[in-house]
Amino acid sequence: MELVEPDKNSSEISGGLRLVADNKEPHKFPVIQKQFVNFAFFATKSDWRRLEESRKAEMRAEFEAVYQNYQADMLLYSYSLVGLDAKADFMIWRIGPSLDQFQEMSANLLRTSLGSYLDITSNYLSVTKRRMFISEQDRAVEDRYHIVAGEKKYHFVYPVAKSRDWYEKTGEERDSLIEDSFMVGKKFRNINIHMTHTFGFAEQEYIVSFETDEPRDFLALAEELKETQSSKFTVRGAPIYTCRQKSLQECLEAIG
Repeated sequence: MELVEPDKNSSEISGGLRLVADNKEPHKFPVIQKQFVNFAFFATKSDWRRLEESRKAEMRAEFEAVYQNYQADMLLYSYSLVGLDAKADFMIWRIGPSLDQFQEMSANLLRTSLGSYLDITSNYLSVTKRRMFISEQDRAVEDRYHIVAGEKKYHFVYPVAKSRDWYEKTGEERDSLIEDSFMVGKKFRNINIHMTHTFGFAEQEYIVSFETDEPRDFLALAEELKETQSSKFTVRGAPIYTCRQKSLQECLEAIG
């Protein structure tokens, strides 16, 4: 499991966290851009299931073609929620350098024939403090501030909203509480934990997500995190999503 947060001397935030071991050999690193992160959840309207299968196959192919057009511009991962979560049928996880690309892609997906049968039930937008997510071909030249996304079968997405008492604490106090939670998570080495920061006055402050091949390990981690001091400042009722990584074709076939 890798936990990535900015250096403690970062000028971007006070008292930032970094729980990733240093490289043994020093390197000169280029300027690292922040990355925008989006979790878009889609639900299918009931009318979709009454269509002829041949027509649905055409519409799935059109939707997938639009999706594939953006593979070169951003990191894209698709997840099915069918049978696991009633809040949505599938989710698209997008990581890239441009909000405009997110918006353009969403508009083009909704313009497809299948798009007219979809509702976006939730749409979470956040940003990394440093560039965290890289593609496989970039791994060899990237540095210690990076983690690789989309490696595990299951992805649990948790938008975190904090109570007003949380913001009455100093930055150092908040960072200490977050670090305590991360040290709990560090014991679960087969779970990748990602934390990104939401925009402005969003209801949630962070998007924390957990990637793992074994859901039982995530349940054990969640139980331990409930006992941390930081959890006392979390507003209850924030949804958590259970997602299974599959190809987009598999996700669309699963909706019926």
